[in-house]
Amino acid sequence: MSALQAGFLWLLSGVPGSGKTTVAAALARRYPKSAHLPMDDLRQLVASGLASPLSWTEETALQFAIARRNAARLAADYVTAGFTVVIDDVIHEGDLPQLLPHLGGISPRKVLLSPSIFVVHRRNAQRTNKSFDTKILEPVATRMHGELVAKCPPAAGWLVLDTSTMTVDDTVDRILTHYRP
Repeated sequence: MSALQAGFLWLLSGVPGSGKTTVAAALARRYPKSAHLPMDDLRQLVASGLASPLSWTEETALQFAIARRNAARLAADYVTAGFTVVIDDVIHEGDLPQLLPHLGGISPRKVLLSPSIFVVHRRNAQRTNKSFDTKILEPVATRMHGELVAKCPPAAGWLVLDTSTMTVDDTVDRILTHYRP
């Protein structure tokens, strides 16, 4: 594929184990100038007092709002400088007010990765990039799976992809084909 035009903002969502970070990194690599902003990494900037998303509290909500606000500001700076930015996060349409006011009018291209819950559970069981037992993600992923599909509707501009049988490259190709002018 030839070099793609830079200066876009991508927002990739999905439950833990849906492939967000892997697909986001692969999508970013398709551009000559790009930045990948994983929300997990931004949240990990909290050195003490990191609130777990597994037991949602007011503090958890606050920390996600801060991370999203900062992701939006970073993204706006990079996009303005001609970079394409890919943010990966477990996010839905109702969370966008935490991002949009800080994007300087930049509209994200929104993608929900939605493999079957069985594929998600298998992927989470096989993960080696987490410092905790990934079995704890199973009930969270199960609960959030249908919720994200409902709250990331195509009518609101979301591309919803069942990536159960797709490779990472196939997924990126499908995303780019969908948004190609």
